[in-house]
Amino acid sequence: MLSRTADHLYWMSRYTERAENTARMLDVNYQMSLLPQSADVAQQAWRSLLEISELAQVFDAKYTLMTPADVIHFMVDDMQNPSSIMCCLQAARENARAVRGSMTTELWETINTTWLEAQKKIRAGILETAPAEFFEWVKFRSHQTRGVQHGTMVRDEVYYFIRLGTFLERADNTARLLDVKSLTAEHLREQGNDPVDDFYYWAAILRSVSAFETYRKVYRDVITPERVAELLILRSDMPRSLVACVNEVVDLLVKVRNAQSAKTITQARNLLAELRDTNIDEILEQNLHRFLTHFLERINAVGGGISRDFLLPLEIAA
Repeated sequence: MLSRTADHLYWMSRYTERAENTARMLDVNYQMSLLPQSADVAQQAWRSLLEISELAQVFDAKYTLMTPADVIHFMVDDMQNPSSIMCCLQAARENARAVRGSMTTELWETINTTWLEAQKKIRAGILETAPAEFFEWVKFRSHQTRGVQHGTMVRDEVYYFIRLGTFLERADNTARLLDVKSLTAEHLREQGNDPVDDFYYWAAILRSVSAFETYRKVYRDVITPERVAELLILRSDMPRSLVACVNEVVDLLVKVRNAQSAKTITQARNLLAELRDTNIDEILEQNLHRFLTHFLERINAVGGGISRDFLLPLEIAA
């Protein structure tokens, strides 16, 4: 496969996954903002959402105050923010258009229709009237895209590079989400946060990765930060956990391996082995923030290796 083709497929799926992840976080933040809470807690929740995407400084440079409406617009339809939902959907569509001959007609039409309908919804003012409805729609369209891909595409390199982008993006997002939210939770506890509020906070984190029902099924007990971390890091049967995502990345890298990808495959395998060989007590003992920061460095190194071994050089792709 040509590097340019692989590059478009890989980034098409990363942008689709990123749009879904952003919609998930915005949806949970919006729903939580409807509950009784202090102004400081509400402010911290919206700021942590920006920090997950490393966009807090960009937002501060553009807005004087942090209001929910401004954060939503910035993260949804601000075309100067490359991580906004609309920018991601547009980028996914443009990457798909460049290689539409490599994918099934059904997949291309699904991605193209998502972009066209998203524009209509934004122009109709859905962010002002029903933002939660828009977030659900973005998640649904992402699910639909993956379903069409799974149900219509032959299992070849095209399929593998699409999946590779999905799971690399998902691993990065889950780690960022857990890292920022756990640091915020520590800050709230130091301020004497009510235990009831603490429950809703961690429940919201689980809902943002569709893991609330899974947590109840696995642990059948109260929600604790330690078990949330264990579920989202070490449970291989949890589809958005770090170990599940890295396991998929390793399998896919083996399937698309070439003459220069041995180092990248080794890096991914070593990361997977360490995740499988550790337990939550060891992670908490060394400090969750330090562990997740190290994980992000290593998964981004794997992403850099994928770009070097299979895709266009990053400066050319940019």
